[in-house]
Amino acid sequence: MRLFAAVLPPEDVTRALAAEVERLRALPGADALRWTGRPGWHLTLAFYGEVEDILVPDLDARLERAASRTEPFELALGGGGRFGRGRALWTGVVGDLRALRLLAERSEAAARKAGVPMGEHRRYRPHLTLARSRTDLDVRPHLDVLDGFRGPAWTVTELALVRSSLPVSGVPGEQPRYEAVARHALGAAG
Repeated sequence: MRLFAAVLPPEDVTRALAAEVERLRALPGADALRWTGRPGWHLTLAFYGEVEDILVPDLDARLERAASRTEPFELALGGGGRFGRGRALWTGVVGDLRALRLLAERSEAAARKAGVPMGEHRRYRPHLTLARSRTDLDVRPHLDVLDGFRGPAWTVTELALVRSSLPVSGVPGEQPRYEAVARHALGAAG
């Protein structure tokens, strides 16, 4: 199954972000972007890709330990950026980034110890993807709007193991489906 570890923002945070995304979608050129649906909004900690079923129980147990060793911490969504030349538009994260990076490192280490092939280690860059484009796109107007965005703060209290199912119908605009297959409380939250 296709898996990743993530922090899932709470409802009040996604509601505030949804209002901001409506402003972004009203900008010229927004129709050239494929917007991520609200159910897909998450902060990826570690992407595992296709994981053999036999490895999932050990991965999950290791993620539970990683979560228990990490104390809850504060985050908020804010600002924005792009990857490539406008091929991915995202909102950033502010708050206790040190704790978030530590949780990401522990999520990656959990996979390696469980035998999940992780490939080359990349420096963790916390973000929540809002939209993608198949071609280079000038998203400066979107970035200008995101510069002033700051969502409500929240306390991160859990790590989620998420299964993603890619679209198979071929219908334009169909979104991947995400399902939290496990949730683990952080440190004192458990």
